[in-house]
Amino acid sequence: MLRGNFLAKVDDKGRLKLPSKFRSIIEPRFGREFFVTSLTGESIRIYPMEIWVDIEQNLSASSGFKPAIVRFKNRVNYFGQVANMDSQGRVLLHPLVRDKADVCGEVAVLGQQNFLEVWNHSQLEKKLEAEPLTETDFDNLADLGI
Repeated sequence: MLRGNFLAKVDDKGRLKLPSKFRSIIEPRFGREFFVTSLTGESIRIYPMEIWVDIEQNLSASSGFKPAIVRFKNRVNYFGQVANMDSQGRVLLHPLVRDKADVCGEVAVLGQQNFLEVWNHSQLEKKLEAEPLTETDFDNLADLGI
């Protein structure tokens, strides 16, 4: 399970060094191949390839004509590319998604259970301040037993 937040750096070549806590979970279980993409361009999602293949299989089982599925596939494929982790634990974030998310230098890497989410650190802090949890959110979470 990928959880928590670790600060990391994206180098001048656009490579993110995965935090060792995440790498120690991902590499033995899923290997070194990833699908790197974004849903909105605000942040970057790094999926272990096994997890991404499961998502693709779920998409294949649904109608390819549903507008939400078409929009989802268009976005993830526009921003997405396959990437491999090198021997130093770095994953290349390709320029299109890196520039759109303004991910360079110090970044926040969040564990989102089965994938990693990479944010420009200051933009994430602004988003968290601008979008606090509401009473409705807490009610919805309580309905889930959280």
